Amino acid sequence: MDVVLLLVNVVTIVFITSTMFGAGLGSTISALTAVATDVPLLLLALLVNIVLVPLVAWALGVLFHLNAAAFIALVLVAASPGGPFGAKLAMMQHGDTTTGAAMQVLLAAVGSVTFAPVANTVIRAAGIAEGFTLDVGALIRTVALLQLVPFAIGLLIRHTRSELAGRWQPRTAALSNGTFLAVLAGMLAGNWQQIAALLGSRTLLAGIVLTAAAGVAGTLLATGAMPRRTTMGGVAATRNVGPALTAAGLAFHNDPAILGALAGILAIGMVVSVPTAAVLGRGRRPPDAAEQPATEP
Repeated sequence: MDVVLLLVNVVTIVFITSTMFGAGLGSTISALTAVATDVPLLLLALLVNIVLVPLVAWALGVLFHLNAAAFIALVLVAASPGGPFGAKLAMMQHGDTTTGAAMQVLLAAVGSVTFAPVANTVIRAAGIAEGFTLDVGALIRTVALLQLVPFAIGLLIRHTRSELAGRWQPRTAALSNGTFLAVLAGMLAGNWQQIAALLGSRTLLAGIVLTAAAGVAGTLLATGAMPRRTTMGGVAATRNVGPALTAAGLAFHNDPAILGALAGILAIGMVVSVPTAAVLGRGRRPPDAAEQPATEP
């Protein structure tokens, strides 16, 4: 088991760094600036992703009487915005892919700093880990190092060696996708008993409701046309697994019950969000090539 956990931790680091490095390779300063200077959209996205979704997780944990491990896993997922699959969902639904990709990157960057204090506040306020406090400083340093530094390097390469970024991005995306599947498989293999116990449980139901609520809130609390709004909904519904896994390792010593609940919640979130994006895309005309972003994160 220790060997499996070690491998999962190593692959998790590769997943986080490759994802953010690829996001940097696929981002442009102009796209990021356009989103960052759209104050209404940015403030609403921060409200949904940093405040509302964690509060919904807290409410669901209480409402469904989740045990401590499941409650903690739900909060860790909810406190971590900017999942890379948010941009992919925008493409699936033929939404505003440029804005979605830029917002995903900005939320991941902001979330690397806000994740630890938000998760710590909710966990302490909910009383689900009595006498326990997350090491906020250590988590911020670790998550920021794993996310912000690779992203900054990728963005620098994009703007100084664009041809190199173009060659590296598909390979980096493949590495990110492959390591994500490897992390998920490792979590499933190492904690299959805990995950099997979740089948038909309130934990998975809470994960379904959280994903749906985040998607609805992200859609309603956004600006612009409906494709842009539902893109923001997809971004909100897709959480960033990296910080959650980092916290599970650093703060909770890879507790099998927490890892099992994390795997279940993440998997059920994809089950909800991917078909939703596919259904939305059926009624929309794919954007012209000129409207597509130059690269995808």
